[in-house]
Amino acid sequence: MTSASMARKYKARQVQVGQRSTTSAMIASLAAEGYDTVQAPFGHALVELARRDERVLGLTADLGKYTDLHVFAEAMPDRFYQMGMAEAVLMSAAAGLAREGFMPFATTYAVFAARRAYDFIAMAIAEENLPVRIVCALPGLTTGYGPSHQATEDLAIFRGLPNLTIVDPCDAVDIAQMVPAIAAHDGPVYCRLLRGRVPVVLTRHKPDYRFELGKAQLIREGRDVLVIATGLMTMRALDAAEALAKDGIDVAVLHVPTIKPLDRATITEEAGKAGRLVVTAENHTVVGGLGEAVATTLLTAGVTPAFRMIGLPDAFLEAGALPTLHDMYGISTDRVAARIRSWL
Repeated sequence: MTSASMARKYKARQVQVGQRSTTSAMIASLAAEGYDTVQAPFGHALVELARRDERVLGLTADLGKYTDLHVFAEAMPDRFYQMGMAEAVLMSAAAGLAREGFMPFATTYAVFAARRAYDFIAMAIAEENLPVRIVCALPGLTTGYGPSHQATEDLAIFRGLPNLTIVDPCDAVDIAQMVPAIAAHDGPVYCRLLRGRVPVVLTRHKPDYRFELGKAQLIREGRDVLVIATGLMTMRALDAAEALAKDGIDVAVLHVPTIKPLDRATITEEAGKAGRLVVTAENHTVVGGLGEAVATTLLTAGVTPAFRMIGLPDAFLEAGALPTLHDMYGISTDRVAARIRSWL
């Protein structure tokens, strides 16, 4: 890193967003106004699973507290493995344990799994089609600590890996229900994880919602726009839909918690309904993620609606406070609503 690039990276500055200026102070929580929250849904769901199945193990690379695996460690200390800051060892050990008939859940940050441990995941886990569940915190733009911790390209990296199922849950409901679902899946799984206090979103909008691996579900009906969203952007799409309804704009939201395999049938069916703008929304770079996967699906099926993508830019992102960054990069509720409005 040059002295000039270091100065750019570490210089304290103000970021102008619309008509207001906000500082770049670091915070680690997501804006989820109006929603109830659940503390550490992944950790508690894993403990519940482990009480029913003695094969379940929890492994982490020095990040138990920051992936909510500390809940499991406290409840099941004899089945918890602290591997230290060694992601390659973490993935290799998980592969070995899976070979011996155990059910390992390996946790770290998404950037460390995607960038540091990719070859070990590919060779030790995916090529052998071993049932290792890789559950990773800080997906996309869910931390203000800059490119070293922002996993903005993890979906693009992992989508090309054979045998690997990829899940991007929206909320505490998705997370709690995905744990037994991925445990029952015979093969490796990569999951993005929202940690800490996680909002309860989906059942507020659709009381009978249930997570199904490999299935997309329509959460909200609408005649003017269809937003195909994944991860926390489903929450943002639903909130934007409520805001746009006040302007007489009727927005449907299709939640896609499984990125691979993609539910092509449901996506094609919903996008094929005439007269709607189709928008994808993801907490990931627009390169190689949900948007491109949906575009390919629609084009190869001969379905050609007006189409737009909401996602993060093809760039290394700034450090700062999450509300500031989400406004800056267009994934806040207000920015999502404004962009949809501008396209109509």
